[in-house]
Parts: sequence; C-alpha cells; structure tokens
Amino acid sequence: MSEQTAPRPLMEEPSAVSPVVTKALPAVPPTAREVPARKDRRLLRTVLRWTAAVAVFAAVGSATAYGVTSVERTDLPGLATESDGRWAFPEATAAPLPSGSPGPFADSNPAGAHYADLRALLAPAPEGATTDKSLRGTEGWLATDVFLREYRDEEEYDGLRRTLADEGLRHIAARGWTTPDGTHTRIYLLQFDTAAVVDGLHSLVFAPYDKPAYATRGTEEAVLPDKDFPERALVDDILYSVYAEPEPYGAEQVRQAYLGAGDVLALVLQSRKGGAPAVPFQQTVALQSRLLA
Repeated sequence: MSEQTAPRPLMEEPSAVSPVVTKALPAVPPTAREVPARKDRRLLRTVLRWTAAVAVFAAVGSATAYGVTSVERTDLPGLATESDGRWAFPEATAAPLPSGSPGPFADSNPAGAHYADLRALLAPAPEGATTDKSLRGTEGWLATDVFLREYRDEEEYDGLRRTLADEGLRHIAARGWTTPDGTHTRIYLLQFDTAAVVDGLHSLVFAPYDKPAYATRGTEEAVLPDKDFPERALVDDILYSVYAEPEPYGAEQVRQAYLGAGDVLALVLQSRKGGAPAVPFQQTVALQSRLLA
C-alpha cells in the first residue's frame, strides 16, 4: 500500500471565474484520445466558456461559495436575516493523494488524472438528510445500468451504454440523499482515462449549450441553461453546464449540472415536488466542484 499524505483542508472560497457556456455541437461521441498539452486544454476550456457569451450573474454568490457550508449567517454581509434555505454540510476535506502524486490540474498531470479514491471525492450529505441506499453500489462502485436509470427515454440506454464503454469508462461512484423538505439529490462521478475524453463527452455528448442531450426522468423538453447560477460558485479549470427546468414543470422540478473535472465527468441532480430551491443546488454544485479540484 502506498504511503498517503495528510488530508488537505478545503476552507478557502472558490475563485471567481469567467461565465461558463459550452458550445452547441452535434451530439456525436468523441473519438480523439490523444492527451493535449496542459496549456492547449486550458485554451480549449477558455474558448468553450466564451463561445456563447451568456452572462452568469452573481446575484446570490455569497450564499453559494464553498466556504459558507459551516459559517454563521451573521458572518456573511446581508445574510443576517431569515433563512435563505441553505443546508448545513459537515466540514469537508480533500481526499488524500498517494505520496508523490499530483493533483488533477497540476502541470505535471496532463491527463488530468484523479489519483485519490473517487469514492472519497463525493460531496457528503447535509445534516438531517436521509441517505439513498440504492446508490451505494458494490463496495462503493455503481453499476452503469443504475446510472442510466436517471434518464427518461429507455430506448436511448443501449446507445449511451456503448458510448460510455467505447470512451473507456472505468467506474462510477455515486451518493444520494433526501432532505426533510423533500429535495432529492443524486451525485454521480464517472471516471475515464484522460481529461481529453471527459472534455469531449461533456461538450459534445452530454451537455451542449441549449439543453442537455439526454432528458432526465421527471423533466419535459424545456430544460434551459441556468443563467442565474452565481459566478462565485464556479471553480477554474472545471467545465460547467448548469440547467434548470422552467415552469410549468409538472409534478416536480429538476435542476442538473454536468461538470468536466480532469478525468471525471460529474452529474449533480436535484428534484423536488413543487419546485427545487436554487440555493441548496448551488451549494451542492460548489461543494462537489471543490472536492474535484
């Protein structure tokens, strides 16, 4: 067993980043498997982020930055009023890296590999939540077919399963919970061989700008980019596509975010009857982003 370093605290707030919008391209599986140089990948990310040029406002940024998961409301300007619906997450630290291993965005790691245990990179459930046992998998690894059940149209399962296999899906880690107000959260981390594969899957297969390529269960066709997702909740080097189901949304509203973080493609889903609150969703996405950075 390789020696591990001590856990790395994650108490700093995420840096403010540019508006993130991916380019709308034909939904065909990516084929290029070469790992581009670090600076080339960063240039690609910058181009993807600015292509559609849709503003992302920081209207509720101070309520969603990573560092607010445990601070008191009175410590944040303008938040010493009645509750805004934020969840209380347990203090989180980054999973330890094997000795001598670089982080996913280090210049010495052009593949964007996460060397920490993927299962230790999942965001924890907030206080008072009930854990979703169906997402525990076998020894923490989830079967692909369980992940596919998040999507509405079963006739698309075979093609999506082949795409994931062809692109070298290694394994899936997942966690889910339900809070007392009925909000159901699911997080999936899909790990591949390189960041180049994930960049292609994110931008070409799963998350074109105008709407997700695959409809999730409980959603209608009109799932649109969430223009109000706060900039301060974003982490540099991670690709984001964030969507919110607009009214009328039927029995429940679904919010979803695809994150491209090195060799990991993450999907964060929240749904709730009568409407899924924006602030807990933004909190969850921000926290999961920090754990993958």
